[in-house]
Amino acid sequence: MRSLFTTRTCRGSPSTSCTAFVLPSMINAPGLGSAVGNTSVESDVAGVEETQGVMAASSKDAEGEAGVNDPTTAELREACGVIGCMLARSTPDGMVNVARMIYLGLVALQHRGQESAGIVTSEGPASTHFNYQKGDGLVAAIFTDEKLNKLKGDMGLGHSRYSTAGGRDPTNTQPFMVHTRHGPLATAHNGELINAGALRKAIMDRGVGLSTLSDSELITQMLSQAPPRGEKAKPDWGARIRHLIEATPTAYSLVVMQEDKIYGVRDPFGNRPLSIGRLMPLGTANEEDQRKPLGWVFSSESCAFQSMGATLMREVYPGEIVELSPDGVRSLDIVPRPKSTAPHSNAHGDPDDIDHETILLGPPPAFCIFEYVYFARADSVFEGQQVYSVRQRCGRQLAIESPVDADIISTVPESATPAALGFSLESGIPYIEVLCKNRYVGRSFIQPDTRSRQLAVAKKFGVLSENLMGRRVVLVDDSIVRGTTVGPIIQLLRQAGAKEVHIRVASPPLKHPCYMGINIPTRGELLANQKPLEELASYVGADSLAYLSIEGLRKAVRQGIVLKNNIPTGHCTACLDGNYPVNLEW
Repeated sequence: MRSLFTTRTCRGSPSTSCTAFVLPSMINAPGLGSAVGNTSVESDVAGVEETQGVMAASSKDAEGEAGVNDPTTAELREACGVIGCMLARSTPDGMVNVARMIYLGLVALQHRGQESAGIVTSEGPASTHFNYQKGDGLVAAIFTDEKLNKLKGDMGLGHSRYSTAGGRDPTNTQPFMVHTRHGPLATAHNGELINAGALRKAIMDRGVGLSTLSDSELITQMLSQAPPRGEKAKPDWGARIRHLIEATPTAYSLVVMQEDKIYGVRDPFGNRPLSIGRLMPLGTANEEDQRKPLGWVFSSESCAFQSMGATLMREVYPGEIVELSPDGVRSLDIVPRPKSTAPHSNAHGDPDDIDHETILLGPPPAFCIFEYVYFARADSVFEGQQVYSVRQRCGRQLAIESPVDADIISTVPESATPAALGFSLESGIPYIEVLCKNRYVGRSFIQPDTRSRQLAVAKKFGVLSENLMGRRVVLVDDSIVRGTTVGPIIQLLRQAGAKEVHIRVASPPLKHPCYMGINIPTRGELLANQKPLEELASYVGADSLAYLSIEGLRKAVRQGIVLKNNIPTGHCTACLDGNYPVNLEW
């Protein structure tokens, strides 16, 4: 069977480039089959000849590029970042460049994925094509001014990717685009479908071929079929999305673009984040104009809104389907956990006007607690509180649970800095930097010899020896995964003259893999499973080592939560305690 995409090569450029996603008419059958056809996509991926019939993504293991034996890469890695942007009908032409707004948002979300990125824009329901650019690498390297100028349209999606399902094959770069019998459809998502295998089998059993191993293609194929309840004269995208949510309970946030609408979706457990923002005028003298939005945006994190000139409205609720159109924001539905019920409403003019009676009867949400610990940028807001404040409270709680006699508190830059400051404030021991991070170190690779491996951490961190000479140091880190980084760092500090090195970790021990879109290694690779807790300090070369308790982490997170509309809260701690929010199929 022919691949969904045909690629042609213009050598010399590392990024996929196309000003238009051409959508020929090729749909005859309803349902899932309606998303498959002979769509042509031109690309300029260096060194690749014209390719047809590629049915699976590359199976090359990530270890082939940045292996587990490299101490500078032995850390948690985020899933993805998504952006959706819709201009208001009243916004004058030329006032806001949607592609550039999405670009700015993706730069702010770069920490969530550095492997590839893409932007797709639409010029409206009358258009027969999407404009798009995709490429491997960092956002700023992919999207030149020339490429951004080709992305015309009043709405669009953006995505920055770290590969989970589907691997690093370029064909898996999002947003994912197909043609349905109702017109072009684009999707971008963050997370991983826990029952992707069963969904893939169900789709292929219908005679529909799949050209990648990406969850995004599964999502797009499911959205291309009419829901079991049926439709009238035109597609009911709210019902289609609801059917998708009912078919796969977690773990994802999703943005969908079709005709003149963008839909934002969180799974019923709310495992992955998604926020809504208002795109506001800048520097307008007229006060009435300042209050009138230029448009609306979705983002995985609220930190992107400041870069885009937007303000935070609220988060998308777990299980909620939110619609952006040129006329505003509507909440279409909330799908309860874990089983479906009748829709709560057809549509609400007020996006906060939600009936939650059935929602309150289900199990609690399972928002990934490691968004607070590590993944999110410190200035992002979840559940009404800033991530920075939560991390600082974790440090305070850690100082209460595991005090130590020391001269200075310091940190492994940079995400652990708020926790180290919290530890310092609670303990009364001064905070002083002892490590500086080289921000210009490129991607790390498996080192060919022992000396190179030993110098890998020294390449990434410099030691401020005058700050620690002869002192007892408490080094606060946000998490320890395999433990291959902390040992070399301790050795660096001792070589620079530290009298004692005590490790304090502002999160509990990682003991279980994550099956919901976060790259956590197997149980055997996790440091906390390799040695008893009392032996870990000597194992990594520290004078002492202690973790924050699970209950201490929960306390730090819950303390600042601001509840709205009686929406319940809950957090996934499966990587810490093995209690997954849903039954896994394997």
